[in-house]
Amino acid sequence: MIAAFSHVARLARAAFVFAREGVFGVVDPALIPPAGQVPVRLARLIERPGAKSGPRLSRALTRLGPAYLKLGQFLATRPDVVGVAMAHDLEALQDRLPPFSQDEANAVIAASLERPVEQAFISLSPPVAAASIAQVHRGEVLVDGERRQVAVKVLRPNVAARFKRDLSDFFFVADKAEQYSAEARRLRLVEVINTMSRSVAMEMDLRLEAAAASEMAENTRNDPDFRVPTVDWDRTTHNVLTMEWIDGIPLNDHKRLAEANVDTVSLGRKVIQSFLRHALRDGFFHADMHPGNLFVDPQGKLVAVDFGIMGRLLPKERRFLAEILLGFITRNYRRVAEVHFEAGYVPPHHSVENFAQAIRAIGEPIHNRTAEEISMAKLLTLLLEVTGLFDMRTRPELILLQKTMVVVEGVARSFDPKLDIWKVADPVVREWIERNLGPIGKIEGALSGVGELGYTLTGLPAIVTRAVTVLNQLEVMTKDGLVLAPETIAAIGHSERRRTRGRTIATWIIALTFIGVLIALSRF
Repeated sequence: MIAAFSHVARLARAAFVFAREGVFGVVDPALIPPAGQVPVRLARLIERPGAKSGPRLSRALTRLGPAYLKLGQFLATRPDVVGVAMAHDLEALQDRLPPFSQDEANAVIAASLERPVEQAFISLSPPVAAASIAQVHRGEVLVDGERRQVAVKVLRPNVAARFKRDLSDFFFVADKAEQYSAEARRLRLVEVINTMSRSVAMEMDLRLEAAAASEMAENTRNDPDFRVPTVDWDRTTHNVLTMEWIDGIPLNDHKRLAEANVDTVSLGRKVIQSFLRHALRDGFFHADMHPGNLFVDPQGKLVAVDFGIMGRLLPKERRFLAEILLGFITRNYRRVAEVHFEAGYVPPHHSVENFAQAIRAIGEPIHNRTAEEISMAKLLTLLLEVTGLFDMRTRPELILLQKTMVVVEGVARSFDPKLDIWKVADPVVREWIERNLGPIGKIEGALSGVGELGYTLTGLPAIVTRAVTVLNQLEVMTKDGLVLAPETIAAIGHSERRRTRGRTIATWIIALTFIGVLIALSRF
């Protein structure tokens, strides 16, 4: 009861902030159930002057603090949940907050590294950037008698406790939505918040970000156009991450790029091909490739930073991506449809022919346009919309891939508006297909299958033993029936009574809260 009241109280405050910032003014009334339209109209009465201009939702989320900022950034990757228009609004959300003090940063570093800051670093600057989870300082270290410039990322003090509290509110809303809404269950809102929770937990352990950077550096060590900063593991802990400082030019600084005579047409091609190579070849890609996280070093290589948000694709998803892209390039819509069924994304009771027809409706308009008008990211967006009509459940990894591709395409086309995305992608996609689905790939797959079969056979005696045990238990249950212990029956009854009582109490709390809001509005 107390927990439910706490959730409702904090959510009521969030609703008030949304109302003041005019967020309810951009909600489509057709999407609101009749019972919710009156509260939305009331919320419109307390919009502050000037709230109708600018990105309303972004302002509200920034006011509500770090967890809401992260929620907004995460939902920007999920247009299937919030809609395309709102996702576009959230893409402008800047994860920038005022920095915490140098003394607090020094205290975190000293406690984490178990030595004074002066012993770990020759120098440490004031923060050069601050976000919701951490801030970055520029430092200098001595390694083997050589002075090196480093970037030092420091976790915000007590940030974990605040995230835990706000995430519990998000779970409360998602759980209630799934109880009463079939659409919420289809979108798997609880799983959406679960995914966000896991992502935030990983971001708040800077050792995991360091590990992601290290893994990507290993994957790309032979790439001619891409590299990753080196991690300083001696100065990296749960709360502190130390990496090589990058002196390159950020991709959002077009003036400096022009002054340095950087070949921006070639740069756009590098961005697209690097991303596709990481997604297809490695199954591990940087999922936050906005221009501020990408640099060009003096050797002309792309350098990525900030590895807090990463995406993974299993072999099945990589094959899915490669084959649908090639299918659209060659206009083989039947094959694109078949890949969806083979991957298990579309239930088998649907018709392959009907699905191929829906795919054609997406693909044909593309071939009537010039290359610079064709967006690969837009195509994937339309594809995910169509698959909803065929009961394809939300695939978070594909949504994250699609949203990253939107950003990557935007970066590439900012350098070359006439960039032919398909021509640039074609060699990377074909190379992966020839390597993995051609003769060599089939031989390697067969050898892998033999190895897995051998592993399974070694465990066969244990499997047989467990199967016999299960059959004996089923025989006893068939003969005597399923018997529940009295304690189990009592526990089930007690749980059901608590659930019913809790739901009733929560309903009254919500009702009383709204009455309080209405009284406050009457005095506003």
